[in-house]
Amino acid sequence: MVAELAALIALMVALAAEALHWQRTRRIARLAFGPYTTPRLWARWVPLLAAMSVAAVVWGLTTLMTIEPKTHTTHTIADGELKHLVLVLDVSPSMLLVDAGPDGKQSRRQRVDSLMKSFFERVQLPNYRTSVVAVYNGAKPVVIDTKDREVISNILEDLPLHFAFNIGKTDLFSGLGEAAEIVKNFEPKSTTLMLLSDGDSVPSTGMPEMPASVEHVIVVGVGDPVSGKFIAGSQSRQDASTLRQIALRLGGVYHDGNEKHLSTDLIRTIASSDSESVLKKLTRREFALIACGVGATLCAVLPLLLHYFGTAWRPGVLQTTAASANSTPRVRRKVHRRAPATPL
Repeated sequence: MVAELAALIALMVALAAEALHWQRTRRIARLAFGPYTTPRLWARWVPLLAAMSVAAVVWGLTTLMTIEPKTHTTHTIADGELKHLVLVLDVSPSMLLVDAGPDGKQSRRQRVDSLMKSFFERVQLPNYRTSVVAVYNGAKPVVIDTKDREVISNILEDLPLHFAFNIGKTDLFSGLGEAAEIVKNFEPKSTTLMLLSDGDSVPSTGMPEMPASVEHVIVVGVGDPVSGKFIAGSQSRQDASTLRQIALRLGGVYHDGNEKHLSTDLIRTIASSDSESVLKKLTRREFALIACGVGATLCAVLPLLLHYFGTAWRPGVLQTTAASANSTPRVRRKVHRRAPATPL
């Protein structure tokens, strides 16, 4: 309120000064603007612009003086910009089979690591906190809300998490339920849930309900979906139809990551769907800085514009060129012809 009052007072004083100046310039209008006694059309708005620029500078400086100073730290992220990524990682022994990748020479776990490395290279990593939930015949949280990429890389590539479980049948629903429990207290629409698996038979009921904090669900399949590998007396391959069904029931998308990385369009949707526009992020401090800059620029530029472009009248003696000055004017002589004499 103090800044607005100071700006109003400055505006009134500046308008009064401009009115007094206008009264004085009317007396010498012919000297300043020539026979027409008027400036250019745009120059008639200059008194109002000058007064408003003074008011803008006063408002901006008063605002900056009264608000709390802003401190900048390298590791501080606003709550509205913090995002969470939860990876539900299938660590069953079938994920160690080698049939993934474009050439089929990667294990399914190695393919998951390649996919996530590509993902982390294309997102603004400082804004993300990553959690990992390992799932086999149960679910165990491995790390929650870490910002260390090396920790995530070690978990995805080298950590033999299947030894933390008893031998049994894969239960992907338990991993989804554990992830929902972790993110239930996060900010609404701040979390991306990513399931990384080669597939599993899932029941028709019992799908965990995702809380309001989950905005995106991505189900990524790895492993050859056509020809599988034998393990424990049965053939294992990527169960694309089951993974697509899980994505559909969760309201998410399915991506076959066996040969292709996550698309740029999909990553752009995940990373920027909830971001605010630049204008909405501006605070009172930023508006005060803008007012100071624009007002001071107008105060400095308006006198120059008035001097060079305020009027079309250019007083003074018209300068002639050297050629025209040195040339001698030609005088046309009138020839009087004598009339012929008449005979006598």
